[in-house]
This record gives sequence, structure tokens and C-alpha cells, in this order.
Amino acid sequence: MTAGATAANAAEPAFAHGVASGDPLPDAVLLWTRVTPTPESTPGSGRGPTVDVRWEIATDPAFGAVVGSGTASTGPDRDHTVKVDATGLAPATTYHYRFHLGGAVSAVGTTRTAPAATAAVARLRFGVVSCSNLPQGHFAAYRYLAERGDLDAVLHLGDYIYEGGGGGVRAHEPAHEILTLADYRQRHAQYKTDEHLSRLHATIPVIATWDDHEVANDAWSGGAENHQPDTEGDYAARKAAAHQAYFEWMPVRNEAGRLYRRLRFGLLAEVSMLDLRSYRSQQVPPFDDGTDDPNRSITGAEQMAWLQDGLVTSGAQWKLVGNSVMVAPVLVPPLPGDLLGPLLELLGLPRDGGVINPDQWDGYAADRRRLLDTLADNGVRDTVFLTGDIHSSWASDVPRSAALYPLSPSVAVEFVATSVTSDNIDDIAGVPPRTVGPVIEGALTTLNRHIKWVEVDSHGASVLEVTPAGAQMDWYFLATKADPASALSYARSYRVRAGTQKVQRVGSPIGGA
Repeated sequence: MTAGATAANAAEPAFAHGVASGDPLPDAVLLWTRVTPTPESTPGSGRGPTVDVRWEIATDPAFGAVVGSGTASTGPDRDHTVKVDATGLAPATTYHYRFHLGGAVSAVGTTRTAPAATAAVARLRFGVVSCSNLPQGHFAAYRYLAERGDLDAVLHLGDYIYEGGGGGVRAHEPAHEILTLADYRQRHAQYKTDEHLSRLHATIPVIATWDDHEVANDAWSGGAENHQPDTEGDYAARKAAAHQAYFEWMPVRNEAGRLYRRLRFGLLAEVSMLDLRSYRSQQVPPFDDGTDDPNRSITGAEQMAWLQDGLVTSGAQWKLVGNSVMVAPVLVPPLPGDLLGPLLELLGLPRDGGVINPDQWDGYAADRRRLLDTLADNGVRDTVFLTGDIHSSWASDVPRSAALYPLSPSVAVEFVATSVTSDNIDDIAGVPPRTVGPVIEGALTTLNRHIKWVEVDSHGASVLEVTPAGAQMDWYFLATKADPASALSYARSYRVRAGTQKVQRVGSPIGGA
């Protein structure tokens, strides 16, 4: 440590942003923290000394059996964050870890390694979350997952932070829309100090990917809906700053700066986390014919080939795909004037049909067809898309051809987790929950027979259990997102039995609780 740069000098605790772990392997896990060695070393400041931070990992919380330790150097060039790969660990084992800066010691975190690649695993449980907009509510959904005590990891499917300014239930820091590296670092720092998110990170390893708000709304490879070059500068510079801050502040593996990656959990499951923002073509407008242009891509050619190859060659039974935007079609077919016509007019939808939301896979139909054809042509079974983004809850079959469903078989299923806090239909409309939601839900399931359930009003968290016999998603909804102490209650469950590629409702949550 630089002379004089001791934790005692700091205006805030040396480890003010908590600890975290992520991306567990059978023999390794990423450990993360951020240090404040001096008062000037605030997030995004670019100031402060370079320091050495010691870490250790043990099989007991008292650290009587330390199995790994080391020292990592950090400074203003990486915003005083620390991310180390603790290797040489045993599979399927719970560990405890902590960091030291001078005489200061961090909180103790708990993590868990993945099972050995060839292990016959009887059960896995994952928390599933997305879309946590801090001004729009409190993160009680994270608290619920942290308190369960039965999760192997949490999958965060994007919109971990939001780029906007202003306030609401709480105020964003900085108060303006974030654009620069310093801005993104400060925003990540604010989220890491939330009590519920901090507790989640200190309790369970997180496997995360980004969606659009980690940079800007409706991002694509060369821009975003919420970026105006004439007043906000070069988008490439903004994107690079956002990505740098994300990789500094998140416990994710990013070899060669690439976020999409694959994690194995024994013979039972393999998790493929996608990046559906960095390489995609620009979105077309809703109901535009360009949604089926074969030259447009949501994944980019390299990531698509990686995904197809991984699904076909996987040695695991269940192929779980961490997918930031919905893959199942949500379409309005052409309808005669006397069939649901008044309802379509009420919803502002054209009678001649088309794609409602081209920001999801619907807007890149050729890519989706390539992917689903790969599953069907190669007999790939037990694929589950796990999705966030749309602030609502869905359970769907994913047919090879939605227009011919159910004659066209389902080749996968999709479970969509609702938002932790981000506004949905009733919030945006300013009406009580379940006022307009049932009308919209009825229209969606009527017009899309493969969609078995949708709920557009609630916030919360989900839990996925995977066994050799099947995969089940349980949805838990918040009483209110305005209260940090809000309870969550069980809402609904859907299950896919092994080999069926079809969802079915079940009457009780995992474990029957």
C-alpha cells in the first residue's frame, strides 16, 4: 500500500460497496470488491493511490481452514475495484471469502462452486431476476432470494442498472442521465450500496448479462434510442465507457472483452448467457416488413454460431439460455373486422397484424428461425430460454412455426421473469393493479396460442428448479415495490417435463411450500 494510504484515512469504510462472487466453475469462482483507500478515492473520481488488497477463501466462516489466498493490485485505472479468480477449489462446495486493506477487513461473503462437469446432479436451483430501476422502487425481491438459503446461483438477465437521471421512490446518483466513464462508475457504485442487492451479492454467486439500460435504452451495435449524438456525443465512446464500468463493477468473466459465455453444472445443466445488444442490427419500427430480413441479426454471426454449436454438442441434459429479450413470438395476425377488431383498435394495434415489439427476437425473425431450425433439425431437447426485459411474467412454448402451432411442434420453452422494480402496465398507466392487465393478457394469449400464461402487472423474483425429470419456474410477487420491507408471495408455477418441450401449469411451488 502507498505510504499514508490506510483505511483509517478514509471518509467512508474501506469496503463501502460490499463483496460479491460470480460465474462459478467446478474449481473456481470470481470474487469481487471495491476499496476506498483514501477520502479522494470516490467512485468515478479517477483519484487515489494504487493499493494492494489481500483476499482469502475458506471452507468455514471463521477462516480456520483457508484454501486459497492472494494479493491483487488496484487503483484509479479500474476505479479501485478488485476482481480475482479463486482457483483450485473443490466442486459443489460452499466457501467463505473476505478481503483485507491494511487493517480493515471486508464483510464475509458466501459462495458456491459448480458441480464437476461429469457429476450426476440430482437438483439445481437458480434465482432469476431482471430490470431493477432504483428510482422506481426498492429491491426487496433481492432480499427474498438472499434469504431462501437453497439457491446454487442467481441469474441476472439484464438491466442491472438504469442510465436515466431524476428521482422517484429514490433518486439516481448522479442526478443526470449517465454518459461518461465517471458517470457509469458512480451509478454502479450507488446500486452496490443498496442493502438488499448488497446482501444478495454477499450470499449467492451471481451469473449476469446485460440488456440495454446498462448503456442506453433500446441499444444496438451502433447506437440506441436513448442516445442523441448531436447533444450526447459519440455513441461508441459512451458504449465503451459503459462496458468498462460494467466489467470493473460486476463479478463476470469477460475474456477478450466478450460477455457471452457458457457455464456447466454437471451432467444436469449448462447455462449459455447471451449478449443481445453489442452485435445486433438496428431495430426496425413496429409492424415493419424488415423484421424478417435475413441480413439483420440480433446475435451477430459469431455469437449465433457459438450458440448453435453449444446447444447441439452440449453434454448436459438441460440447455438453459440466459436471454435478455423474449424469444417466443408475440404477434398480431391479420384479422377480419368482426373478429377482435374493436379490441385491437382499443390497444392501438393494426388489423393487418405484424410484430408488436421489434426490439425482441420478433424483430430478428431470420435469426430466430436459424436457431429454432438448429434445435429441430438436430433433435436437441430440453432447451429452456430464461428471459427478462419486459417487466412482466410469461410461460410459453417456443414452436418452430408459431403460425402452424400446435401442428408445428414446440422445440423449446421460455420462462420470462418480471421486473424487480421497473415500471409495467399499471405503473405506466397510473391505475390500480389488475385494472387493464387482464384485458391485455387475454388478448395476448388468445392471439398467440403457444403463450400459456402472461401477467403484466406485478414485480418480484422467480426461482427455477432443474432436475432430471423436469424444470419448474416459480414466480413470487411483491406486495409493493415502494416498501423496502415488502413481503413477496407465491404467485404461480409452470413446469416442462423432460423431453416434452411444452410448459404445463402446476399447482404448488418447488418443495410444495
